Amino acid sequence: MEGKSERAREIEEWLPINSDRNAKWWYSSFHNVTAMVGAGVLGLPYAMSQLGWGPGVTLLILSWIITLYTLWQMVEMHEMVPGKRFDRYHELGQHAFGEKLGLYIVVPQQVVVMLGGTIVYMVTGGTSLQKFHDTLCPNCKKIKLTFFIMIFASAHFVLSHLPSFNSISGVSLVAAIMSIGYSTIAWTASAHKGIQENVKYSNTAKTTTDFIFNFLNAVGAVAFAYAGHSVVLEIQATIPSTPEKPSKVSMWRGVIVSYIIVALCYWPVAIIGYWMFGNEVKDNILISLEKPSWLIAMANLFVVFHVIGSYQVFAMPMFDMLESVLVKKLNFKPSTILRFVVRNVYVAFTMFIAITFPFFGGLLGFVGGFAVTPTTYFLPCIIWLKIYKPKRFSLSWYINWICIVFGLCIIILAPIGALRSIILEAKTYKFYT
Repeated sequence: MEGKSERAREIEEWLPINSDRNAKWWYSSFHNVTAMVGAGVLGLPYAMSQLGWGPGVTLLILSWIITLYTLWQMVEMHEMVPGKRFDRYHELGQHAFGEKLGLYIVVPQQVVVMLGGTIVYMVTGGTSLQKFHDTLCPNCKKIKLTFFIMIFASAHFVLSHLPSFNSISGVSLVAAIMSIGYSTIAWTASAHKGIQENVKYSNTAKTTTDFIFNFLNAVGAVAFAYAGHSVVLEIQATIPSTPEKPSKVSMWRGVIVSYIIVALCYWPVAIIGYWMFGNEVKDNILISLEKPSWLIAMANLFVVFHVIGSYQVFAMPMFDMLESVLVKKLNFKPSTILRFVVRNVYVAFTMFIAITFPFFGGLLGFVGGFAVTPTTYFLPCIIWLKIYKPKRFSLSWYINWICIVFGLCIIILAPIGALRSIILEAKTYKFYT
């Protein structure tokens, strides 16, 4: 038994999530910003054009409030059992629903979010690199998107070997600064360009069917914009905790700062972008801003650096999961070689999928509706109701049920619109062009 616990302790100290617990509160701030502010922010004006002013602004603000509330729940639940920390989302699920069921409920959703997220970031990184190249050199020979995705992936074949979550904080800080950078460029350049001639805010859909599907897809795109919850417990796991100062104090401080930054990134981009271009806005606001070309090139480069960080923040819990299974279940020896192989294979896999299916807009809505929604909007509420059992019809009971119903509406509706969008794009798509 002693040998087992010794081995268990060795494994815990080796795994990337909790091997290093000396993060400062501001680390959680930029990890959260990096995890949440994806390049999806550049699609918000387009989502607004599909939703219209009323529903668009309502959904933006409502999503911000609900996801901040569910994030607070997760931060609170991290250490609700004295002397124990739920360092991973599935551990919290197991505490609420039991060993087996907890895994079945949480792990598939978390894997879809993190795997889906890393694939979308591969596509985004490659697309932004291509845009950077084409903007600076419009007369150069056109290079396939495939090669740009490979160039983007090459950074991850190096960065993925940083051992622990804490060791990527430098990458994450750069990414957070970049996200503020390109968001600011997107809305200030839109404002500078001014309201376009003959701008219209009416919906462009030709048929009711188009209108409904586009609306649903836009709901998914907004949902995806708040996708940091699947890694929040893993981020909190890096913060030290003492009885006098539990980790939730530092973590919550970091969350508040990150949510203010998120609002400052999202709201001006979504509202000003839609206001200036109306229903003519492209699904990536930077494409609508053709000039000045150096500024657009810079914004695209910022996006590339940002999604490098986002990829790492989403990939680290995946590495942790894969390495856990290999050393705990399959009894592999924790080693550098094992880590080297696992991480390279993962990066290569996400690169391959990204090259094969680079449908950016549809992917965002589909992944957003299908996987981000449960982990972000209603799973924390269900766990909260299960564990804390608030009195029926009390304020806490009502708030949690409202979030659950809101989240269920998104998960049922958004993937439908996104799937149609992917099918329409796939009709004209040629593989590996």
